[in-house]
Amino acid sequence: MTANGLNQGKGELFSDPDPDRAREFFHQKSRKMKDKTMPLAKAVETFMHDGDYLALGGFGGNRAPIAACHEILRQGRNRMGLAGHTMTHEFEILCAGEVFDRVDVGYIVGLEARGMSPCARRYMQRGGVKVTEWSNYALSARLRAAAMGVPFMPARNLLGSDTFEHSAGILMDCPFTGRKLCLHPALYPDVAVIHVHESDIYGNCRIRGILKSDNDLARASKRVIITCERLISTEEIRRSPSETTIPFFLVDAVCEVPFGNYPGNMPYEYFSDEEHLREWLKIEEDPVAFRKFLQRNIYDSKDHHEYIEKNGGMKKMLWLRGVEHLLYKEAAQ
Repeated sequence: MTANGLNQGKGELFSDPDPDRAREFFHQKSRKMKDKTMPLAKAVETFMHDGDYLALGGFGGNRAPIAACHEILRQGRNRMGLAGHTMTHEFEILCAGEVFDRVDVGYIVGLEARGMSPCARRYMQRGGVKVTEWSNYALSARLRAAAMGVPFMPARNLLGSDTFEHSAGILMDCPFTGRKLCLHPALYPDVAVIHVHESDIYGNCRIRGILKSDNDLARASKRVIITCERLISTEEIRRSPSETTIPFFLVDAVCEVPFGNYPGNMPYEYFSDEEHLREWLKIEEDPVAFRKFLQRNIYDSKDHHEYIEKNGGMKKMLWLRGVEHLLYKEAAQ
């Protein structure tokens, strides 16, 4: 019970929901329309720090910033907080690098129909990670609150569930209807990485397919790193302004990383490499073999392009592009 008599979950709140304190940071953030392009390694080095609270864009295996996750491991980031929001392969990678020590859980450990990650399960069951439970919708509500500049978002989910008991939400009586509501505290990540289809050099971004909460994530986060499949001209952006999902003034860095979600699925671009994802899951069963696998594929690769070359190269990527286009064509018929 809270001091004012409202029921409260027993989970720890890992971030400050105060919009006025967040606004102090945003007030100092540059909104200049300047060239923000840089190598991914420089963006991670400049805008991501040990101990920061990290959030990633994408939905499940779709449009996740996998190249950025690899770079986070190469740079040895640690003691971070994490928004476990519809995470699959990216969570598996961050567990392999022991990047975070506290996590807001919506969906983690599982790779959907592919099965459970042995590496992620070992890391979470070891007991060194603080966990507060939510649902995927609850995390979306928290980001929406931050994007709106309010300290919480009322909702009707989690009520009467064990998830509420392990959350940091607060139960209240609606002053208008008298019915129960759950208050989800605003979530202001220190840094977010969002992989998009297209961006110009300033950070005006286009996303195709499922959006999840990435528009709110960009507005809620103090620093935003964009990785994109390709750079396009600002003239092209201006020809169809309604397609701009994330505007430039929210963005700190733009990194062109073609196939940046490999081995995941990039809607309308390339299908997921199911064979390689199964290889990850299988080799994780042996921690010694998995360390060698990580060394070869991530730590000994200077960038994402070299990782792709080690796992089929352009021939594989063109085949995955063909699969995605075929599936899209069949779905449209």
